[in-house]
Amino acid sequence: MAEPLPVLVVTQPDDVTADIVVAELNRRDVPVVRFDSAEFPHALAFSATIDGDGLRGRLATRARRAELGGVRSLYYRRPRGFAFPGLEEQEARFASLQARFGFGGVPASLPRCLYVNHPHAIADAEFKPAQLAVAADVGFVVPRTLITNEPECARTFAVEHGPVVYKPLRASPYRQDGKARTVWVAEVGPDELDGSIAATAHLFQTRVRAAGHLRVTAIGERVFCVRIDSGELVDWRYDYDALTYAVVDTPPGLTEPIAAFLKRFGLVFGCFDFALRTDGTPVFLECNPNGQWAWLEDETGVCMTAALADLLERGNT
Repeated sequence: MAEPLPVLVVTQPDDVTADIVVAELNRRDVPVVRFDSAEFPHALAFSATIDGDGLRGRLATRARRAELGGVRSLYYRRPRGFAFPGLEEQEARFASLQARFGFGGVPASLPRCLYVNHPHAIADAEFKPAQLAVAADVGFVVPRTLITNEPECARTFAVEHGPVVYKPLRASPYRQDGKARTVWVAEVGPDELDGSIAATAHLFQTRVRAAGHLRVTAIGERVFCVRIDSGELVDWRYDYDALTYAVVDTPPGLTEPIAAFLKRFGLVFGCFDFALRTDGTPVFLECNPNGQWAWLEDETGVCMTAALADLLERGNT
């Protein structure tokens, strides 16, 4: 009897969300090979052959091994970057690039493998301008948005379409006085938009006066909808203790655009955030193609772990 094909889980060691998925796969006797990119090469080795028969070979951690031609599915979560602390700066930069485009290209090229999600698809979908353009095209209601480095354009936008909020285009490590900080979504006025805007790109958006928010998590063909109420918070992530949650039906007209959005980016998983207008209209804010979801299961009991394990266990069959 043939051995069951493994699931690869690519993430950092301290990933609680991945932990619960791995535990569920273990409960189902689905073999799992878990690794982190930062483990290469000291605790992770591979050899890949590519010829007329395609890609094959092996990947081995200190405890597990996977045949590259026989991977059921790959769950790409949040691996760390490559690191070569024993090398000088120039040599380390060279080694990191070779690792990224050599080793990194192998798990992204597996035959007959279901990706949740493919790392290249995740990277493409993380560009906010692309997200918003696709969201509008597939039929979501999208708030008026300006992306610019021109101060005068920003001030004019704030005057004509205010109140507006500022949103970072990409989360980035930020420290102030030696402490880690987060750049939150915040309402801004025209008088705050000075010449420093010229230094880089900025995203401004008409603020949605929200009666609540929806976090809609799409896992394969299944959709889980949770309402999040946050009072007067502009950015509900600012204070999780202030939030209340309720499992609700997905509003009419959202399921089809969600499926279309995922298809456009080549995704099978995504965490969608919507603001709810006072009349109940969902307004698209963003989709995180690698978003967090496990805390919602803790808060509401909605069974997303099982749905994700179902998807990974099924693979491309």
